[in-house]
Amino acid sequence: MNLRAATFLLAAILPFCFCQPASAASLAVPGQTQQQSQQSLQVLHWWTSVGERKAVGVLISKLAEQNIQWRDAAIPGGAGIGAGKVLKSMVLAGHAPEVTQLNGVIFGEWADLGLLLELDNVAVQGNWQKLLFPTAWSLLNNHGHVVAAPLGIHRINNLYYNLAIFNRLGLSVPRTWDEFEQVAVKLKRAGVVPLAQSSESWQVATLFETLVLAESGPAYYRQLFVDLNQRAFADARLLHALRRLRGLKQAMSAPVRERPWTEVAREFADGDAAMFIMGDWAKGEFNAWGLNADQQFGCAAVPGTADYHLYSIDTLAMFADDYSHQPAQEVLAQIAMSPAVQSDYNKFKGAIPVWRSPDTSRMDSCAQNSWRVFSKGATYQAPSLVHRMAADETTKDAIVAELRRFFVDDQISEVETQRRLAAIARALSRSGKVD
Repeated sequence: MNLRAATFLLAAILPFCFCQPASAASLAVPGQTQQQSQQSLQVLHWWTSVGERKAVGVLISKLAEQNIQWRDAAIPGGAGIGAGKVLKSMVLAGHAPEVTQLNGVIFGEWADLGLLLELDNVAVQGNWQKLLFPTAWSLLNNHGHVVAAPLGIHRINNLYYNLAIFNRLGLSVPRTWDEFEQVAVKLKRAGVVPLAQSSESWQVATLFETLVLAESGPAYYRQLFVDLNQRAFADARLLHALRRLRGLKQAMSAPVRERPWTEVAREFADGDAAMFIMGDWAKGEFNAWGLNADQQFGCAAVPGTADYHLYSIDTLAMFADDYSHQPAQEVLAQIAMSPAVQSDYNKFKGAIPVWRSPDTSRMDSCAQNSWRVFSKGATYQAPSLVHRMAADETTKDAIVAELRRFFVDDQISEVETQRRLAAIARALSRSGKVD
């Protein structure tokens, strides 16, 4: 194993392993016979909210129809932070799950170690290259081999607004930041928190990457988070996004507490806050609670991002091991790309299908808008840093930590944070290797 691979597997997991040694073992299935294991798949993921569980239920049901059991290994925690640590612990302990949720460029790290099952035959037979959006097809490929099965595409730059509150106060949906500030003032006068938000690191960084997109558009966004371009980190647009992030704290509850995203979503759904900026998995959660787009809540693009799509793509990767599970793993890959799953899974999850030409009649207005913008092509798309679409884990973690530090400590200036982010970009290469 080369230095890069060793660093990838060991980074940030030793404390986790020593402090919680039972995590990987508790997910294993001791005493299971080979015949039994061939008829079941252990699936590690972080889909644990109500809406996410309904989406997972679609996969479990379809797999059961093929007489294959889904052995659930769900790890709570937004953005998959905990699940990522558990996965690395399990692999190091020799208990890799047969299937795991993996998002983004991290595919390359696992595939380069020779650990992922190549799904080339399934992809060819299913005509994936023709069916998939080019962005999704490119994501699945590593050195010419398909190493994951796609499920859905999330749009992250969504602004949800409580229709009862907006109608009662006669408010219009803000399309610009000036309009947002005017709406926020009216909401505060009415005793309503304008914007629901958590100080949890990944949620802060998700808000920030949305602001970067609003400030600059996809081209600059990619220079910043994909290329780690030094000129981009010195650009005034980054400073403006930091100022916007700090200014938005005035529209939030004080102090901004660290809470799971589901708790923040509940605050919004209960009418304790009028707006919420979050990926469309929140819409899936609202739907699971009996709330619907254009009835109890509205869904618009974050101001300044109506023409852009900040995306994350749900995918499942299969560990090769001794290949005894390959038939069942390939069945799951086929199921993931089937029309029924693409429609039903994404309806519950809040996302849109990965197909270029899905059945849009079953989409709500929010999903239709997401599909329309994503269909415009790569020029209008921005890969989420926080959700592993833009950069490796080391780079993501360093930037996210710095953003939270800035968000919770008002004594840290925007200029200092821009300088520190630039230093991170200088220190880390695209692969996360220290120069």
